[in-house]
Amino acid sequence: MSSAQAVSNQIDRIYRTESRKVFATLVRVLGDFDVAEEAMHDAFAAAMENWARDGIPDNPTAWLISTGRFKAVDRIRRRRRFDDLQPELVQRIDQIELANNSLAEQDIQDDRLRLIFTCCHPAIDQKVQVPLTLREVCGMTTDEIARAFLVAPSTLAQRIVRGKAKIRDAGIPFSIPSLSELPSRLDAVLSVIYLVFNEGYSATSGDTLLRTDLSAEAIRLARLLLELLPDPEVAGLLALMLLHESRRTARVNEDGDIVLLEDQDRSLWDQELIEEGSQLLQRSLRTRRIGTYTIQAAISAVHAEAERASATDWSQIVALYDVLLRIQPSPVVELNRAVAIAMRDTPAEGLKHIEAILDSGHLRDHYLAHSARGELLRRMGEDDEAIRAFEQALSLAMNAPEQRFLHQKLTALKDNAGH
Repeated sequence: MSSAQAVSNQIDRIYRTESRKVFATLVRVLGDFDVAEEAMHDAFAAAMENWARDGIPDNPTAWLISTGRFKAVDRIRRRRRFDDLQPELVQRIDQIELANNSLAEQDIQDDRLRLIFTCCHPAIDQKVQVPLTLREVCGMTTDEIARAFLVAPSTLAQRIVRGKAKIRDAGIPFSIPSLSELPSRLDAVLSVIYLVFNEGYSATSGDTLLRTDLSAEAIRLARLLLELLPDPEVAGLLALMLLHESRRTARVNEDGDIVLLEDQDRSLWDQELIEEGSQLLQRSLRTRRIGTYTIQAAISAVHAEAERASATDWSQIVALYDVLLRIQPSPVVELNRAVAIAMRDTPAEGLKHIEAILDSGHLRDHYLAHSARGELLRRMGEDDEAIRAFEQALSLAMNAPEQRFLHQKLTALKDNAGH
């Protein structure tokens, strides 16, 4: 591999892992989403040219932020010449240059959390807050976010545009709110952090199931938030993510193929993460202010406590899902509960619940609902029906490992059925 190609590969890696951090700081410094986006891309374009010649700097993130700031100033100055020295442009340059002088490494580390709070400001429509944050802070595509919310991409795109306009027009500050203001924004912020984690833990599309950069960033943000606000639901969310993260290594095999929870090698589970997650869960439970993330963490902890899949306390898991449904009813929770019922009772009993969900119109385009239905039908010996269910799931899955997993299921079923 040539040195130029090696630098190009490094820049690609830095873009994947650091670009949203660069963007978040540029948004705060420049005060505008679109200007920050342009500046970030200008900075990476400059890196392609300069780093191939001069080598990669010791702190590439700081270099990119600094270069982005200067590129933005140049853009504004060029506009200023054409706009007859408009006062607001002069003021913008002064503000940027002041920020340049005071920028610190800790500022850069905290800027993504600042931007999350900005996007979750109470002045912004609640339907807009989370999608806007996922797009601007985390760099998820509109299609990925639309799948997470089960809405049309065009609808999501309109919401994101409205949110950015609201921040600009209302002059919403790019800052972490005071302690008295934190609780009013907490639900939206926790939702964002968990959705970021989920995208890293089970990517909606692409060639790999796992995106470690996203899940690691979500855990880092939750730790930072817990320091700012030691709320039981923040502890519950961090516990939930750590307990899930403990299983990461066992979730795929050496070929990158999915390994189901019941088939995972539990010796690969990270016991330190399980211990930390369990301690946070107990800390949250002791407050008796129990919310949805704490209940989900409790469900994950039941799995973590079982030395083998057959020892899982499915009765306890169903009971926890019953509580979760009362607090926050949703079709996805109903689906998970149906699978737990199938494990506690019989596949036929769980299947009744899944088919009721699908018949209601919910999750009709959710591949996991059809995959779960196919698996229960397979366990009941209804191979032809199972094949149709898995084929429906395959038509909806967008992630390559998930598609391979469903192909393998279908191949085994068709061979068994003599197709």
